Amino acid sequence: MRRTAFTLVEVLVASTIGVFVALVAVGALRTITASSDMVDRNIDAAAEVRFAANMIARDLVNLYRDEETENTRFIGTAEELTENSSTSYLVFYTVGRAKARVGQPEGDVYEVEYCLAADEERSVLTRRWWPNPDKELEPAGVVTVIAEDIEVFYVQYYDGEEWADEWPEEMQSLPHLVEVTIIAKQPGQSDPPSQSLIVPLTRAGGDITALETGTQAEGG
Repeated sequence: MRRTAFTLVEVLVASTIGVFVALVAVGALRTITASSDMVDRNIDAAAEVRFAANMIARDLVNLYRDEETENTRFIGTAEELTENSSTSYLVFYTVGRAKARVGQPEGDVYEVEYCLAADEERSVLTRRWWPNPDKELEPAGVVTVIAEDIEVFYVQYYDGEEWADEWPEEMQSLPHLVEVTIIAKQPGQSDPPSQSLIVPLTRAGGDITALETGTQAEGG
């Protein structure tokens, strides 16, 4: 019987095809893995943005009001970070049932502050929760991170005629509307997860609720 075998050329061709197929498969696997990781990061970032926005909205809806103006606190300031960017600081009294400190005596009126804390490695949105607010004392309380890797925390205030970036304590009144915008930091993404909402602070009848004006749930 006559035996047949692969020639050297056939072996080389088969090897080349095999290597090519393997490279294509590895490249496709890497692309799928990278896409999956990006989607997971966007979902996580969107969840953090949504959580922070809901918490701010809840505190604003429960804003503490008093007939005596000096017993009400609402301050909005802005700080320039770079030549083209700035961040907001929002401080006010709110009514809450959740305790800042377990087992400690507390009332139901708290001072809450929201601001963006940034360093060389990351930027986080923080919430300061003070169970014993006193205008005569230095601000204190429990500080917690409510969202990580936040690029923008921007607050605007509407006085009934125009929007402003700040609401100083000297106003001795509350803005009609507060608009809060939060945008996640997603390098390389043209549409990072973001959310904007408007909370009316003037009672025109009925309960006050937050109005969501725009959201990018999962980024792009």
